[in-house]
Formats: sequence, C-alpha cells, structure tokens
Amino acid sequence: MRFFYYLSSCDSCKRIRNELSLDESIIQIDIKKSPITNFRLEQIHAIAGSYEALFSKRAQLYKQRNLKSKDLTELDYRALILENYTFLKRPVLLFDNVIFIGNSPKVIAEANTFLNEQ
Repeated sequence: MRFFYYLSSCDSCKRIRNELSLDESIIQIDIKKSPITNFRLEQIHAIAGSYEALFSKRAQLYKQRNLKSKDLTELDYRALILENYTFLKRPVLLFDNVIFIGNSPKVIAEANTFLNEQ
C-alpha cells in the first residue's frame, strides 16, 4: 500500500509534492475531496503506532474548540481525525510499511532520501 495524503489547498503540501519523487505507484489522495476512511485510518495507525502522531494540533479547529486544554485520549484523536480532514497531520506518505508524517524539513528530507533509494 502506497499512499500520499495531502491537502490541495495547502501551500506546504503543494511544495512538498513537487519536492518528492512520487511515482505512479503512489496513490495521491486529496483529503478534502476524499476524506480518510475508517479503514485507511486503521491501516495508517497500525504503522504510525498512535492516533496522536497523526493528529494536527495546528488545525484551526483545534484552537477554536480549545482542545489544548482538554486531555485527549487516543480514541478522541481518532474520532476527531475522522470527523474533519483538517485534524489529519499532513502530508502523510505511506510506502508499504514505512510512514512519514508531517511537513518538517527533517521528515521531508528523510522521505525524499527513502523514495530516491527505492
């Protein structure tokens, strides 16, 4: 399973898509047009190890709902990601059993190196 989850309206995601060597074997999914399904989230979670790792604390809804002041559980993170696409940290590159989450320069450099070695 090879997927690249991104948001087409996100400038960082656009830049990262252009930087990475995404070949035709990697299915690119715009999470706004095709929100993540429970099945896909479970697959990603199995590799990532936690829902919190997949959760974006930079989402505007996170701030609007004052979620920082709440003690969120793994089930809360899961429910929020399924509820609204903005809660999924992006981009997410899933390449077989290897996952890269987020847009930090370190993660993107690691993803690029990994893809170039494939």
